[in-house]
Amino acid sequence: MGFWKYFKEEVKVIRDRDPAIHSDSEVLLYSSFWAVFWYRIAHRLYEKKHFFLARAISQHAVRRTGIEIHPGARIGEGLFIDHGSGVIIGETTVIGNNVTLYQGVTLGGTGKEQGKRHPTIEDNVMISTGAKVLGSFTIGANSKIGAGSVVLKPVPPNCTVVGVPGRIVKRTDNAGLPCDDLNQTDLPDPVRDDINNLKHTDTEITNHVIELELEVRELKRELERCRQNRQEGS
Repeated sequence: MGFWKYFKEEVKVIRDRDPAIHSDSEVLLYSSFWAVFWYRIAHRLYEKKHFFLARAISQHAVRRTGIEIHPGARIGEGLFIDHGSGVIIGETTVIGNNVTLYQGVTLGGTGKEQGKRHPTIEDNVMISTGAKVLGSFTIGANSKIGAGSVVLKPVPPNCTVVGVPGRIVKRTDNAGLPCDDLNQTDLPDPVRDDINNLKHTDTEITNHVIELELEVRELKRELERCRQNRQEGS
């Protein structure tokens, strides 16, 4: 891919997903622009088995951008890494089209596995700030990973995942694309929901206990009246 063709494509991607950009030329100031550009060059060298040169370019990109993309990773079109500092993409990672990553995201392995050891990220996925996806499994298309989540298991398409470890908190067959709104904050909160449910349940139990206590007191008073009546009759 020629530089200017890449430049025009990145302008479309960044303008679509970052409201902070005001002119096409600002694209040249984005660390994502240069990190992905150098990755494309390094990846071609990697595929031709020029491993040292590929890694040299990759390490140059890390020092310049703070984004580490192993040249062995396979990345589709339209990847956008917003801010980008601290992003790590491992060697056997596969990323589809129109994926959005935020700063501090790690697409990593879990140890010394051989072969495919990093995740596969399908099309239109958004992975929020500080999230970690660790292991050789798939994050399904159109899914959203919440900020700070640690995902250790496969995620089906059209899902929202939050928490440590990550768990699915929302699933829909008619999900809009995460890149349409790039909303990292208005996500379901299962912990809060559980606490609210417990509060509601606790209130119901408390009311029931109070009712039982009143009934017991009334029964005690009735028994006392019966005892007194027997004593007076005798």
